[in-house]
Amino acid sequence: MTVDAELPAGVPGIDVPRLAAWLARELPGSGRITAIDLIAGGRSNLTYGITLDGGRRVVLRRPPLGHVLPTAHDMGREYRVLSALGGGTAVPVPKTLAFCDDEDVIGARFYLMDFVDGRVLRTSEDAEGITPEQARGLSNALAEALAAIHTVDVQAVGLADFGRPSGYMERQLKRWGKQWDSSQEAIRGTGTTRDLPEYDRLVGRLAERLPADAPARLVHGDFRLDNALARLEPRPEIAAVVDWEMSTLGDPLSDLGLTLVYWAEATDAEQLPVGATITAAPGFFTRREFTDRYAALTGFDFADLDFYVAFACFKLAVILEGIHARFLQNATVGEGFDQIGAGVPVLLERAHRTLDTGSLS
Repeated sequence: MTVDAELPAGVPGIDVPRLAAWLARELPGSGRITAIDLIAGGRSNLTYGITLDGGRRVVLRRPPLGHVLPTAHDMGREYRVLSALGGGTAVPVPKTLAFCDDEDVIGARFYLMDFVDGRVLRTSEDAEGITPEQARGLSNALAEALAAIHTVDVQAVGLADFGRPSGYMERQLKRWGKQWDSSQEAIRGTGTTRDLPEYDRLVGRLAERLPADAPARLVHGDFRLDNALARLEPRPEIAAVVDWEMSTLGDPLSDLGLTLVYWAEATDAEQLPVGATITAAPGFFTRREFTDRYAALTGFDFADLDFYVAFACFKLAVILEGIHARFLQNATVGEGFDQIGAGVPVLLERAHRTLDTGSLS
């Protein structure tokens, strides 16, 4: 690979000459970088498309700029789980290519993976041209992908030490509480204050309802339709599940709860500033239908599902608060970040409502 003055212009978060030199060492023969662009849509880790000589496309993932929550955005873990799942499991993932733990290259650890041809389906506009039959097929394919993740033999794929499932939900409550505190400190540093009393009340309610430990299973940590690449032809399918930065071993119903929080329905009173609102289009499963299909595939016990949905609201509220903190620090890249903070009180209220009613609505 030749590193010369013909390199394309840089984009935020990427030092192109240093990246080109690293590629020449780590992936000899891959060709010169001819284009690089930020792939829009992500609110956390940054994803870039890189075009090489001959038109080959690869994808680079790195942590966000600015305020980064402690223990989050671990590129090494994301690279490891993708590499393990790509070794013959039923979970659709991109093929990993190389990992870099030298922060001097682009300013952060990162990894490369193959580009997967597929669509990110997120908004109601994305539903144009999708038939109700295709929408139903995609819903089913997503449920199958989630079930495949949760039934992976972690011992067989080398992930038996990927997390500590004992006490998982209790640790999650403490971990995300610390992330919230970190974000509040960052927000105060910008001269802004947030009055969200329902947060503390919710933490107390969740602590009182913590379920018993579940068997150790792989969890994605942020599973939703728009964290997957979909294809419609020749039949609806999930080509790849992406964004594995929060994956670990733990309670699989924590994944299901979060998927249901993201899952929009046409009758919802409010829409979140994240997640795939496309699922409100005709043909897509309802939250109940998705749950029933997943249950048929896994056979898991759903007695405490309202807790997991409420906990997912709590977790997503913390994540959005961290993104809101980066926005206030002028450290976000892309559009739509000005709307993120408004989703936090909506999620806190939804969590309380779920605990009060036990409903998926």
